[in-house]
Amino acid sequence: QVQLVESGGGLLQAGGSLRLSCAASGRTFSSYAMAWFRQAPGKEREFVASISASGAIKFYVDSVQGRFTIARDNAKNTVYLQMNSLKPEDTAVYYCAARQGPGSNYRTPLAYDYWGQGTQITVSS
Repeated sequence: QVQLVESGGGLLQAGGSLRLSCAASGRTFSSYAMAWFRQAPGKEREFVASISASGAIKFYVDSVQGRFTIARDNAKNTVYLQMNSLKPEDTAVYYCAARQGPGSNYRTPLAYDYWGQGTQITVSS
């Protein structure tokens, strides 16, 4: 069982930067692939980025490539999402998710076993 708690959300202007954190409980964090998803009002939950258990492999949705960076610190049981050059269309609730098992290029929410409660990001123009 893994519990995930996101933090770092907020309100900011377009062009700004923000870093989200997701703290995980449990002693097996380093065996989970992790991901960030987001969900805007009236839209489906969307894949943003994922990272392998070791941190060596990362994937991004095209719309954030070059602006967002996913990272993890297995010693701290934490995964991060550094978001730069934010745009109004990045406004959403951001969720972290954990997947037990091999691989990290899973972009559907159904592939993930555990979810955080979400943190709101609002980007004004």
